[in-house]
Amino acid sequence: MGRDAGLEELIEDELAGRPGLSEKAMFGGWAFLLNGNLLCGAREGSMLVRLGKDNDGWALALPGIELMTMNGRARHGWVRAGAEAYGDDGLRKRLIDAALAFVETLPPK
Repeated sequence: MGRDAGLEELIEDELAGRPGLSEKAMFGGWAFLLNGNLLCGAREGSMLVRLGKDNDGWALALPGIELMTMNGRARHGWVRAGAEAYGDDGLRKRLIDAALAFVETLPPK
């Protein structure tokens, strides 16, 4: 899987002007960090979103969103949104806002 320029642009638009935001290549896609902490990511066909442990239940109940797994291991607090989910402007904004709310509680790196 490679990068998804369209999804990256949608995320950049949502996060425009936010202090402490940085971007870099990660996990075969493009990552967005807030104060050095991973916030969300974009790659072909999916958006990674960091909601925090015990904050992901509402998202996992929605179609097109699943628990992130890496190397066969579940990563609670992280979800992957497929195109059906991140293509919905309102839902994408809600996911990003929830990620911001969580990541803003973390100490800067």
